[in-house]
Amino acid sequence: MFFTAFHVSARRCALTPFNMPAMSPTMTEGGIASWKKKEGESFSAGDVLLEIETDKATIDVEAQDDGILAKIIAADGSKGVAVGSVIGVIGEEGDDISGAVDVAKQAASKMDSSQEKKDSDAPKKEAPPSSSQPEPTKPIQTQEFNRELEAGQRIFASPIAKKIALEKGIPLAKIQGTGPSGRIIREDVEQYKPSAPTPALATPTTAQPPAAALPVDYVDTPVSNMRRTIGSRLTQSKQEIPHYYLTVDIDMGKVLKLREVFNKTLSEKDLKLSVNDFIVKAVACALADVPEANSAWLGEVIRTYKKADISVAVATPSGLITPIVKDAGSKGLATISAETKALAKKARDGKLQPSEYQGGTFTISNLGMFGIEHFTAIINPPQSCILAVGSTQAKLVPAPEEERGFKTVQSMKVTLSSDHRTVDGAVGARWLAAFKGYLENPLTFML
Repeated sequence: MFFTAFHVSARRCALTPFNMPAMSPTMTEGGIASWKKKEGESFSAGDVLLEIETDKATIDVEAQDDGILAKIIAADGSKGVAVGSVIGVIGEEGDDISGAVDVAKQAASKMDSSQEKKDSDAPKKEAPPSSSQPEPTKPIQTQEFNRELEAGQRIFASPIAKKIALEKGIPLAKIQGTGPSGRIIREDVEQYKPSAPTPALATPTTAQPPAAALPVDYVDTPVSNMRRTIGSRLTQSKQEIPHYYLTVDIDMGKVLKLREVFNKTLSEKDLKLSVNDFIVKAVACALADVPEANSAWLGEVIRTYKKADISVAVATPSGLITPIVKDAGSKGLATISAETKALAKKARDGKLQPSEYQGGTFTISNLGMFGIEHFTAIINPPQSCILAVGSTQAKLVPAPEEERGFKTVQSMKVTLSSDHRTVDGAVGARWLAAFKGYLENPLTFML
């Protein structure tokens, strides 16, 4: 998990609802990892109140002022909690906390009313022309859907749950909420299964023995916020970006020899260069030569970056994340090596700060250490390119100058995936030629 700090002011003159904060501009919902304070427990400025799970991180929420946690509404492990929904009630020392539940209900009711007003104020789509055949209607088609009553009590549901239920024609009154205080959340609507209709006339049948339970030969793993975001972004990238691929073989003989020489010297300083460090540096140098590849498609403009902020894909237990070696072109191999190792460790330990993985101008995905010789990678939007790096393998190649007519080379295959909207084929070819030139003559890094 990933940790950072998000500050919440707790100074109030009375009990106040504590709403789910938006930890990023695109966050619409999150989860409650755990509360660090108990109901009735006081806290001081700087204390961690709870941990919130987002699509990329688990973030500490800290208090800026002293106060007391009057009531926890969204318990540990709650998922799909909409941004802005009430997750707790806070106050000051000495406040009467007996009315905390009423404060939370009133706040939730106001939030739902506000959402209903937004829905009613939204422009309505014109109805399609009527046809000769009447279309079947869903059980609930109007804004009355958001005002369902049961036994004279309001049905509490998150805005996203209401929206999905309205689209699918599912009555909220038939759904059992699993959110805080029985609130209906997104997962409740998505998992709702209508009961089978009762036949009008029952036909007497012979009782049959129950069928034997089928053996379960699979395991269902709930989709994490991070995995859901990865799936959404990569699907969008593959569907919307016109990918094309260019592949070259690179002779890594000189890199391997130079790396061996450097590591003998650096061993005294407890440093060790990897092949990937040379790749990061070569990518940055090639981007300086062909800046068109160091770009992003932003719709109305194509942005070309002046510095090479290299995103390096790192596999973690939660999914793939790309920490960034910033301005790699201005750094030496030893600095790149130290930063890459530190970032990779923080990624695996779940301690990356958002500024360390958000952004980047070009991505490297290296599967060579897993023995993968060749693959293609999906572009990380809005970047224009991603480089897929395979393993280095000994190969025989023609060599007329040699007595035997051939020689053995340490060959590495790389494939550049490019966005054809920003990087034309000729540009991609020029970039690969520059990259290949730097790796086959690594002493140029020192010039």
